[in-house]
Amino acid sequence: MEQDALKEDELDDWLIESIKLYSDLHVFELQETTQVIEWTGEKSICVAGSKSGSRNEILELALPQRLYSKQNQGLCPERDFKVIHGGFSDRPISCLKHIRGTRILVSSGPPDSSLQLWQIGADDSDVIKPLHCIHNKEHTKKWSRIATSASGSPCVLHGSEVKDIQVTDLESKKAIYSLDTDNADSVSSLELLSKDEFLLCSGRGHLWLVDMRQPGSLATPCTVLPQGEGLHWCMGIRNCLSESDAASSRVARLSSSGHVLVTDMRDARSPLCQAKLDLSCESSDYNVMTVTWAPAFDDCLAVSGFNGKVHIYNTKSWIPAFTEEEPLFIHKGHAIAEGPDDWRSAVVTTHVWHPWKPRTLLSAATNGSLHVWDWIDQKMES
Repeated sequence: MEQDALKEDELDDWLIESIKLYSDLHVFELQETTQVIEWTGEKSICVAGSKSGSRNEILELALPQRLYSKQNQGLCPERDFKVIHGGFSDRPISCLKHIRGTRILVSSGPPDSSLQLWQIGADDSDVIKPLHCIHNKEHTKKWSRIATSASGSPCVLHGSEVKDIQVTDLESKKAIYSLDTDNADSVSSLELLSKDEFLLCSGRGHLWLVDMRQPGSLATPCTVLPQGEGLHWCMGIRNCLSESDAASSRVARLSSSGHVLVTDMRDARSPLCQAKLDLSCESSDYNVMTVTWAPAFDDCLAVSGFNGKVHIYNTKSWIPAFTEEEPLFIHKGHAIAEGPDDWRSAVVTTHVWHPWKPRTLLSAATNGSLHVWDWIDQKMES
């Protein structure tokens, strides 16, 4: 009872404080924990369950209409999200990508590295229908990371280990590129930069820029990492505006110790800047570590997966030397909001930025909470 009272008091305090912290805040409770939030349109996203040993829902949700209002609406109730399409997966969904310009989704998850393809609204219905599977050239018991093409013929880049990475054409279902290597490092992140190039980050933090016009052998990693055995790394890409200049992308790599390295791919030999983030780690699941660049807010990135919070940082003042940096903003709502599990153990499982609203993000946590929030930069307001 005492813990429940403490929870209610902290939740009340946060809701009152949120009036000053957010220009918009929408909350929703999912029936299942999701590790994926994927944009399928300007006003819609897909989420999917990640629970092992049971069927998992895959849902397309319409975002709250008031999110697009010119007036600030404050805190909105959960009914503002609307399910528009849905289906079921017989396996957990750990990674989900939308093929732009289509109604096709690609997913992966335990117990192996195969991919599942889905049709949203098949036969003009409200169903998300499974289509078929794609198998890696080497079958592994690790689920695959996925990246999809933004232009040209629909294709998917996928792999669970460096040695089994391939690009598959979705129309022919045939592999059109694969790496020729015996490197068995786990894959943490993939990104298709153009029809000819992709970026690969291994769980050990090694970064490769791969040109698919060249033979498939893997060169030496293009970046040097600081010492730190046993760390896990992931990456986030700040894409360039032009596909023809894909190699100028900026990459942020995040380690499980809270170290961030920012690299300009035009000169990847040394970091552009780096920082040590003060992140209290309450999760041992490296798969939910996430670092992302804001698409409409220069030099700003978000970090989650360590606890029940999403941290926002402005990298503009970061320097090449290793320094400790403070967040610009912290979203604490998942650690406080009510959910089906112990509220104190909630961990953010994923977050994404809104494509064109500079300070709007969506985030989800292990307690089933799903939030859409537009944060206020207190420094600019003061």
